[in-house]
Amino acid sequence: MRSLICIVIFFISVNSFAQTPMNNQEAMALKSLVKNRAATTKTILSDFTQSKHLDFLDNDIVTKGKLAFKSPNLIKWSYTDPFKYSVVFKNETLYINDEGNKSNVDIGSSKMFKQLNKLIINSVKGDMFDDNAFSITYFKIDGLSLVQFTSKDEKLSKYISAFHITFNKKGDVEQVKMIEPSGDFTKIDFVNRVLNNPINDTLFTN
Repeated sequence: MRSLICIVIFFISVNSFAQTPMNNQEAMALKSLVKNRAATTKTILSDFTQSKHLDFLDNDIVTKGKLAFKSPNLIKWSYTDPFKYSVVFKNETLYINDEGNKSNVDIGSSKMFKQLNKLIINSVKGDMFDDNAFSITYFKIDGLSLVQFTSKDEKLSKYISAFHITFNKKGDVEQVKMIEPSGDFTKIDFVNRVLNNPINDTLFTN
């Protein structure tokens, strides 16, 4: 009896998280919702948990922190646990503060880094619906929407082959998953998300 109950629970769990493809009408409605949400989003403040999966490690590397975004292109990742580390993308420069050790990297001369930065910003906002850049597939999963973006750019695919973004019913991003060609991936879950609160530019100093 106990084995039967376990089997039933297993199948219920699998079915509850099963991905169901969206039809064209559902996909267009989601796309419109998300793009409208992104267009009216001027700032984002959010807590996040980041999990880095590497095949050669038994356990994922988990870090936590806070995200700050200000339109059009200011973004700061502040890691707070298990270490203090912050990264700011500002004026085509990457500013790094590693527990007081500060450095910066000029990304303005690198088309690839600029493209990656733009994609990261767009993924946080949820606005990545570019059919010329990605093959896009839409799914429903456990009351949420999952959109898979597979890059058509061969150069970009050497770094990130796909983005998987999960949206809630409001069109806000709840999870971003960046998949590397090797199969390793970085997954970021957002919670306590606050939109359009005033953010002073001084927050983006490092």
